[in-house]
Amino acid sequence: MFLPVKCALRRVACALLITALPLQVAANESIVLGMGCFWGAEKRMGEIPGVLDVESGYAGGDAIRADYYDVLGLEKRIRRGKSDQRNHAEVVKVSFDPQQVTLERVLIGFWQNHNPTQGDRQGNDVGSNYRSAIYTTNGVQRRVALRTRDTYQQALTAAGYGPITTEIAPLRHYNRAEEYHQDYLKKNPDGYCGLGGTKVAYPGQGAQPTPERLQADALAYDRQLIVFEAEDCPFCKLFKEEVIDSWSSEVPLVQTMNPQPPQDWKLAKALFATPTIVLFENGEEVSRYTGYKGDRERFWKWLGFQILTPEQKQIAFEQGTERPFTGSHLDEQRPGVFVDPISGAPLFRSDSKFKSGTGWPSFFNPVEGAITLHDDDSHGMRRVEVRSASSGIHLGHVFDDGPPPSGKRYCINGNVLSFVPDAE
Repeated sequence: MFLPVKCALRRVACALLITALPLQVAANESIVLGMGCFWGAEKRMGEIPGVLDVESGYAGGDAIRADYYDVLGLEKRIRRGKSDQRNHAEVVKVSFDPQQVTLERVLIGFWQNHNPTQGDRQGNDVGSNYRSAIYTTNGVQRRVALRTRDTYQQALTAAGYGPITTEIAPLRHYNRAEEYHQDYLKKNPDGYCGLGGTKVAYPGQGAQPTPERLQADALAYDRQLIVFEAEDCPFCKLFKEEVIDSWSSEVPLVQTMNPQPPQDWKLAKALFATPTIVLFENGEEVSRYTGYKGDRERFWKWLGFQILTPEQKQIAFEQGTERPFTGSHLDEQRPGVFVDPISGAPLFRSDSKFKSGTGWPSFFNPVEGAITLHDDDSHGMRRVEVRSASSGIHLGHVFDDGPPPSGKRYCINGNVLSFVPDAE
């Protein structure tokens, strides 16, 4: 007669025990992704809500153990035909909480934040170590990877892109990258800003529309500078503050958030960082300046090498001197201003010009803040060199034998001056 009581008590105890047990929490998940250089990939994937950690590493190659120099060395041997080994790709190990973000959403971020159609490269980074890749740890990850790939391919095809080249394979031989590669862009805020892939939205994501492409008919076909920018790019803002806001160069310049050139204009290669300043001539890229870290003089030197004549470059960048009475503007007396031939910044006004009889344009006063002075001991002489404050190019020298009120003679090479007459 005690058996039913014992059974009842046992059921109550079991119920209490079950109630006291904690609910089972789903484990965090991780997947390994190759998106080119892992610095930008780490930053981009880490911005997805629900992603807990992003770690840079190497994976997918034949070597069990590998570091940065192993990967670079093997890639060089592969290019020279000295090895047929499979190299590792630069990858990021993305750990996420499935309760906060789905694997599909993580992979959507992967597809949208790089260009998966470029084969063994990503932007300017060329080699099998920069291939696009998804390395899975189970069958579910593989199925989601293939499904999202096929979905995104439809959007890419509609946008004019070619087939996706992303390697989708089981994870093997993962190696954590060196400590200095971890959180690289946080440790080095002067690193480049990625462009965010193709700007093609994954279907159904409701992403913000890509900014419209520049219209070719509104640009200068013979010579045009285009600054390709991205949102949340501090160096784009720095370039605007230090260069664009005071732009007076003869070369026209425009800015765009769209990574594509105007219709029927051609980039020489894909963009991979911002800001990228591209010089187009006759609708085709002739040169580019990638990234900007406050190196204004270096930028102007780059532009000068594209637009100056050989004679001008020899003076501007090699401290050359034109022969007396052979340069430009020797007899120019119209009201106006002589400007830097690259930046367009004012250097000397014509009312400070005088005839020195030396064979070079001479001035007794520069525009305030327009020049810098530097000791010059070349050619066995002690002189004071004059440079443009905006571009840093060599202009000439200054001597203490000029007329009042300054008593200075700024002896300037006429070939590195441009003249802008005053408006009527």
